[in-house]
Amino acid sequence: MIRAEFFRRGQSFCGFSVSGHADAAPEGSDDIVCASVSSAVYLTANAITDVLMVSAKIELREDGFLSLSVSEREQAVCQPFFQALWIHLEQLSQQYPKNLAVFQTKE
Repeated sequence: MIRAEFFRRGQSFCGFSVSGHADAAPEGSDDIVCASVSSAVYLTANAITDVLMVSAKIELREDGFLSLSVSEREQAVCQPFFQALWIHLEQLSQQYPKNLAVFQTKE
C-alpha cells in the first residue's frame, strides 16, 4: 500500500511524504495506481521547486520514498499545489482503498 502523509503547520499544508508500493498489478506489469501517484507527486515537487523556485527540503530514496517540506515563509505560495495533490490523492484513495491511504498530521 502507498501511504501519503500531508504535514500541516497551522491551518495550511507545509509538506508531504509518500512511501510504499500500490501492488495494484502483478510485478512487472503496469500499475495504474503507482503511476498516478508518482506522476502527481513529481508534478507537485517540480512545480514547487522549478516553477515557484521555492527552496524545499526534499528527501528521495531508491525504495520509492519521497518527502518534501517548505519553510513557514514559503508555505502560503505553495498551498494551491499542496491542495491539488491532496485532492487528487484523496480521490484516488477512494477509488483504490486497498492500494492508497492518505493522512494528515500536524507539524
